[in-house]
Amino acid sequence: MKCHTEYLTFNTKKHREYINITPEVERCIEKSGIQEGMVLVSAMHITAGVYVNDAESGLIQDIDTWLEELAPFKENYRHHRTGETNGDSHLKSLLVHHEVIVPITNGSLDVGPWQQVYYAEFDGQRPKRLVMKVMGE
Repeated sequence: MKCHTEYLTFNTKKHREYINITPEVERCIEKSGIQEGMVLVSAMHITAGVYVNDAESGLIQDIDTWLEELAPFKENYRHHRTGETNGDSHLKSLLVHHEVIVPITNGSLDVGPWQQVYYAEFDGQRPKRLVMKVMGE
């Protein structure tokens, strides 16, 4: 089995942002030369996530609204006693999760017609990293 690893760094302009990283994942797969296998895409921070879904702007806004309803920003998170103010960002990350594994077939992402890979930032405006690890033959 072969492996190929690459990193992306994000420094978002907004506190919460959803970035379609499908082209970067596809380039990583192409560089790897792997034809059959899988790619792990994982946020390397506890206030970010990675997910697969539709690249439709209304849905992205719906996801953001849903996450804010489930884990709203508020002053009284116990986590804030540490001096941080991002308790909601940690909870949003748990809801989205920090990684996805996507199959590779014939050297390409093997996803449905509308599926795209997204990086979700919940505590942005500072550098954050993501790892892509392609594994297979």
